[in-house]
Amino acid sequence: MAKRVPRDPPEPTTDVAECQRRIGYQFRDPSLLVAALTHASGAQHRLASNERLEFLGDAILGFIVCETLYRLFPDSLEGDLTRVKSVVVSRETCGRISEQLGLIDFLIVGKGLSVNRPVPPSVLSDLFESVVAAMYLDGGLEPVRTLVARLLQPEIDAVAAGEQGSNHKSLLQQLAQRDFGVTPTYEVVDEAGPDHSKSFHVAAHIGQRSYTPAWGRNKKEAEQRAASNALAELLAPPAD
Repeated sequence: MAKRVPRDPPEPTTDVAECQRRIGYQFRDPSLLVAALTHASGAQHRLASNERLEFLGDAILGFIVCETLYRLFPDSLEGDLTRVKSVVVSRETCGRISEQLGLIDFLIVGKGLSVNRPVPPSVLSDLFESVVAAMYLDGGLEPVRTLVARLLQPEIDAVAAGEQGSNHKSLLQQLAQRDFGVTPTYEVVDEAGPDHSKSFHVAAHIGQRSYTPAWGRNKKEAEQRAASNALAELLAPPAD
């Protein structure tokens, strides 16, 4: 009797053609796209998931956005460019783009994660970055540049115009969550003036580190100014 040869489990399937249409890119190697859409819970092993692609996509996206900002704003200083970039490549923005493309419709998951219930924002963000990496591996930087120009240019314009960039607390929260995994807190360290016209001196904290406090005519204004101080210190170039 012939010896039975064990077969590998069948590959997970998804509507690759429709996904490519939404992305606006036709893959020469569709297996790269399938890998980008495969969450760890739906992979045969961790190396078959999109985790490595997410790692690569994060770097590629950051590079393309930095390149775009460098060309668009020749008169802007490093700190200004960094503030815009921190919003444009944030998890919040990447997750929103992922939702805009409807990538969740193609996510390949296992029993531990269901696409029929709210998916963690980090999964949506990682999904977009994984697709970016898959496009890069399949077609180089040009398809990614085209994608950034189509999907992230409005984000860049909005932040540069101050629609989001002036919200220092929002920027600080995104940066702190991305780089330190914590949410900033604010502490009133001093008050001045009569009760009907009191000013507040507020300091921002990220973990155990405190940043230069700032005065404001109310707590909201003081917190925004304290967040601005913290951003300036975090984004300052290192001393020689």
